[in-house]
Parts: sequence; structure tokens; C-alpha cells
Amino acid sequence: MELKRKWGLMISAVAIVSLMLSACGGSKSGSDASPSPSDSPKPSASASASASESAPASQASGGQVEIFSWWTGAGEEAGLKGLISLFSSKHQDIEVINAAVAGGAGTNAKAVLASRMQGGDPPDAFQVHGGAELNTGWVAADKVIALDDLYASEGWADKFPKDLIDLVSKDGKPYSVPVNIHRGNVVFYNKKIFDDNGLKAPTTFDEFFKVADALKAKGITPLALGDKEPWTATMVLENVLLGVLGADDYKKLWTNELSFDDAKVKQSLETFKKMLTYINDDHAARNWQDAAQLVAKGDAAMNIMGDWAKGYFTTDLKLEANKDFGWVPTPNTAGSFMVITDTFAIPKGAKNEANAKEWLKVLGSVEGQDVFNPLKGSIPARIDADKSKYDVYGQSTIEDFKTAKLAPSMAHGSAAPEGFTTQANQAVNIFVTNGDVDQALKALKAAQASSIQ
Repeated sequence: MELKRKWGLMISAVAIVSLMLSACGGSKSGSDASPSPSDSPKPSASASASASESAPASQASGGQVEIFSWWTGAGEEAGLKGLISLFSSKHQDIEVINAAVAGGAGTNAKAVLASRMQGGDPPDAFQVHGGAELNTGWVAADKVIALDDLYASEGWADKFPKDLIDLVSKDGKPYSVPVNIHRGNVVFYNKKIFDDNGLKAPTTFDEFFKVADALKAKGITPLALGDKEPWTATMVLENVLLGVLGADDYKKLWTNELSFDDAKVKQSLETFKKMLTYINDDHAARNWQDAAQLVAKGDAAMNIMGDWAKGYFTTDLKLEANKDFGWVPTPNTAGSFMVITDTFAIPKGAKNEANAKEWLKVLGSVEGQDVFNPLKGSIPARIDADKSKYDVYGQSTIEDFKTAKLAPSMAHGSAAPEGFTTQANQAVNIFVTNGDVDQALKALKAAQASSIQ
């Protein structure tokens, strides 16, 4: 019965990810090459049965390691290649197979991963967001190994913030290794537009609407949005929720201590609706990079996005932080930090588990984090990383992270189970089109009731 329950969870996960619309960062549009789940082999119980629960760390010797992610574009590919190069310099006898899946801003990769896991053909290590995506998905389905031995051997217990270790742990055991921290509540803006028009970046909702009106009067699109993939609009909403509710009440949404029919949630949707009156007309045809590019080129003034957009600006578009673009926390969220962390886990049944642990050791090292994050636009998850390797944006964000109240991202699966995220994306997608506040509240309330225990 237990095995049947686990496979039931797994099959549910496949159904969910096939519909999933959220992801951190993304890949170059139009490069979707993911196979259909129906082409995958049938589930095999032997894969789980042969897996070890938590094998001790061992010295790898030769062979391969297959790394699965959705890092194929916009700064993230450069960061991944940097990590692979570092790993290869330390393990010249291990061949790295980069199994990154492009397209759909991670949606395709997650669908392929679920299909491979279900079919008993897991990669050796895979990218997963810390929080609910890891713990209520793969850990609950008993598909990944515990990494307490690795944390002990590498001395990581006091090298990552406790709150972050809690985010990748269940029942006291860590199941993945964080490689970065992204901030999701950032307004990036074109400095020339703001300077030329004598405007100051908004820090409150009142300031946002005042600035937006001034820009609109000048014929400038105030806010760039690319919601071809709906998670980008969900990100704007989650930041409005954070700004209206504050970090403490925002987190209560994910523990059922605050209902989605609360008056402040309705106020958030009204504010979100008003913000949508300032976006570009072609938002539905653009992805997040397209929207960020509007700001980079001066065709729009602001963009609300996670700071992988900063990696896109500096690594791909060669813009300079605090010269070509500026940033502030999204309205009313100064002192809060919408946290998104990319981590790597090892599946049960991985063909090269020892090599995968060597990969995770590199990810969790100071050297690895300082190679990856300056290119990706994120900050290191370790508290002892070398701050001097980061530009002015990275250094200011590292300082903010030390003191800010942390809030998990709804759009990126850290706050709530994938079932909720999928329903929320659908509700937001409809809301962007029809602006029906009551309908959106009803849909979010239903998602909360069905997905959050």
C-alpha cells in the first residue's frame, strides 16, 4: 500500500508538472525540444527498490555525471558552464553530461524530469527550487536521497543560513544543496528615462502610480510585462501581496492562517489590476527576456522581475549596474526579501550517485558559488562567500539579505505545492484578461482549500 501511495504521488506530480507554468529564470524562447511524456518508458518499481536511502559520501573515480537543469539562456547558461568547467578541473576523469532542457522557462524541463523519474531513468542530479517544490513534491514522493552525510562531511550546517537549510529539509534531513539566492521583489528601471524626466524610482504604491502617470503622459510605457508564460504576471501579483500584507501576513497565506478571501488580498488584486493599466499592449506575446529588453532599450521604463534579469542585463546585454539600469524593491517591500533558491538534489536510483555527490560538493563550495552567481545575477547561498567578486547590485543584495524578512515565492513553487501554483497561474492568466477581482478571489480561495494543508 505504501508503494502504491508513493506512485500515486508521483503520477500526480507528472500530471501537475505537465500543466505547470511557473519557473525561475528561463531559456531562449522557441527552443523547446522536450520529448512527449508519452514517449517515455513505463514506470519501473525496481528503480526505487534498488536505490539507497542515504549512502555515505564516497570518493568518485571516473565515469560520468549527468546534470539536469533548465539553465540554457540569459546568464544562467554562462553560470552553468562556469560550474561545469570548475568541476572538470577538479575531476578530469569524470565526463559531465549537460542535460539542460530548453523552452518554456523551466516548464519543459520539469515535465521531462517527471517523466524520466517515473520511468526509472533519473539523471544523476537535478535542479529544483527549495521549499514546497522540493519537499511536497520529490521528498514526499520518496524519490530523492537525504544528504545529511554530505552536509556533515562538508561542514555546511553553519555555512548556509538556518532558514535556508530549513527550506531544503524535511523531518530534520536536508535533501538538496542551494547554489544561489535570487531576490524576486525587484523593480529594474532604465536610468536614462528616469534621469531625463526628473523622476525618482518608486518605493511605495502611491509613488509608483504617480511615476507611472508621469511616464504615460510622456508617451513612455511605464511597466514592461511579458506574460507569454503566466508566471511573470503571478510574480507581479505576489509582490503586490507582499507589499500590501507585509512579510508576516504574506507567509500566513501558506499556512492557512490567513484566507485568500481576506480584505487585504482583495485590496492587493485591486492594486494589481490598476498596475496592469500601465503595461505594454503586446505583453501576451512576450516572455520575460523580451520584457526586460524593453527596459534595456529604453522602450519601457520599469520591469518587475527576479534578479536573473540582472544577470541578463549584465552578462548577455553587457549593461552596467547603476549606470544603465537601476533597481529598488517593489512598492512597499523594502525590508522584505522574496527568496527563490535554486538547489540540486540526487534522485534515488541515480546511476552515478558518488559522482553526483562530487558535483554537489562543488555547488556548495565557496569557489563554486562565486563562479556561478556573478554570471547568473544571483547572490551566494553561503554566508562566507567572497563579496568582492560581486558587482554593486550583488553587494547591495547580499547586505539586504542579511537583515530582511524572508518570504517564499508563490510563483516559483517555494511557498505552496505545485497544485496551488498551477491553479494560481491559471487564475492570474484569466485575471490579466478580464480584471474580475471577485472571480480571481474565488479561484485563489479554491486553490488554497484544495492544495494547502
